[in-house]
Amino acid sequence: MKLKSTLFTLAIAATAICGSAKEQLIVVNEGSWGMDNGRLSYFVDGQILSNDWFSEINNEKLGDLPNDIVLINSQLLAIAVNTSGIIQVIKTDGTAVGAIDAVPNCRKLASDGEYLYATSYANVVDIDGQTQRFSKGYVAKIDINTLKVIAACEVGYEPEGVAVYQGRLFVANSGGYSYTGTHDYEKTVSVVNAATMTVERTVDTGKLNLYGSMAQTGKYLCINSAGDYGANPAATVIMDCEKVLAGTPDAECVAVLPNPSTYSTATTDGNFYAIGATYSNTSGSYEYSYAVIDPETAIDEGAEAAVSTDFPGTVKADIEAFAMPYGIYVNPYSGYIYATDAVSYTSSGKLHQWDPQGNYLGQWAVYMNPGHFLALPDANGVEGIVAPGSYDSDAPVYNLQGIRVTHLVPGQVYIRSGRKFLYVE
Repeated sequence: MKLKSTLFTLAIAATAICGSAKEQLIVVNEGSWGMDNGRLSYFVDGQILSNDWFSEINNEKLGDLPNDIVLINSQLLAIAVNTSGIIQVIKTDGTAVGAIDAVPNCRKLASDGEYLYATSYANVVDIDGQTQRFSKGYVAKIDINTLKVIAACEVGYEPEGVAVYQGRLFVANSGGYSYTGTHDYEKTVSVVNAATMTVERTVDTGKLNLYGSMAQTGKYLCINSAGDYGANPAATVIMDCEKVLAGTPDAECVAVLPNPSTYSTATTDGNFYAIGATYSNTSGSYEYSYAVIDPETAIDEGAEAAVSTDFPGTVKADIEAFAMPYGIYVNPYSGYIYATDAVSYTSSGKLHQWDPQGNYLGQWAVYMNPGHFLALPDANGVEGIVAPGSYDSDAPVYNLQGIRVTHLVPGQVYIRSGRKFLYVE
C-alpha cells in the first residue's frame, strides 16, 4: 500500500464549485488494455472540469484499465484498476489517499460505509503480510482506516459483480476463464456473511457467465449473463435478495429475462434501465437491445409483464444513434440520466445527459472507453433530522453509496431529494 499526501490547486477549485453543485459526476475512462492510460473525467453542472482529473491533482497516472468505482462514505471513494492490480482510494476532491496492492486482478467493488469489498479473479491475497491461496476466486474485505485487507472468502471462479444487502455480500461468479479448459462457466451467486466472511449460501441462477454489469435497487439485483457466446445466449437475471436470505428455493429467488443487461443502472423509481450488447456471428457486429425492467413484477409475474422499452423522453432514440453504447447511469440523488458512447473504442468517447423527464441536454467529449459512473452527493453537510413520525415512506431514499434503501437504520445518514439527513428513532 502506497500512502499519498499530494494536493493540487484543481482540487481546491473543484471543492469550491462543488459546494453548491447539483450534478457532480465522475466518469471512469478505461483507456486501452496494456497502455496504462485509464483516466477520470470530472463533470459538474453542465461542464467537464477535467478529462484527466486524477493525474492533474496527484501528478501521477491512475493506472491500467480501471473497471469500477464506488463511494465508500461521504469523504472517500475507491477505483478498481484491474490490470495494474491496485485499488486507488481518493477523497471526493480527487486527492489520492492510498493505492491498495494486496488484491491482484481486482474487478468489482462494494462498500457498506465501514468496509470496502473487492472481488478478484486471482487466487492469492496478502493479509497482514501473509499470502493466502484459494482454488477459485475470492472477495476481499478491506479496512478503510488502514487500507489493509483484513479477511477474504473464496467464492466461484472469476467473480464479477458484488453488492451489499442486509450484512451479506452477493457475489456474481462468471467462470470467464473457462476457455482455458480448467473449469466450466459459472452460473451461481455466492452469498457471503460480511461479518464472518464465510459463504452462507450459493444460489444457482440457471444462467451462465454472470459477467459484467450488476445494478442494485433495494432488495433487487440486475445481473448480466453473458452466456457462452454460442448455444447458450446472453440474458438478464433479476434476484430478490430477501427471498435468498429467507431460504426460498433458488428458482423462486430469480427471474430470467431474454435480453442481456450488458450495461445497466437503477432508476429513482426502483426499476432498472438496461442496454444489452450481443455479438452477432452473422453480421460480425454487436446488436443492441433496450429494456426498462420492473424487478418486483419480474419476480412475481415473469419477464413478459416486467419488461418494456418505455424510456423517458428521447433517451432510447438518442442512444440508438450512438456508434458504440458503453454505459448508462441514473444519478440516484437527482434523477438525471447519463449514457456514454465509446465511438470507436480507440478515440475519445462522448458523455450524454438528459433530465429526469428524458429531455436531451447535451454531449461532452471525455476520454477513451468511458464505462463507469459515480455521482457525488451534495457537498454540504447534514441538513436535517428525520424521525419515524415525519418520514414519508413514498419518497425515494438512498444511502451514501447511492443505493436505494427501504429500511432505515437509526444513527445513519441518508439522502432524499439530493439532501442529506440523519435518521433518528
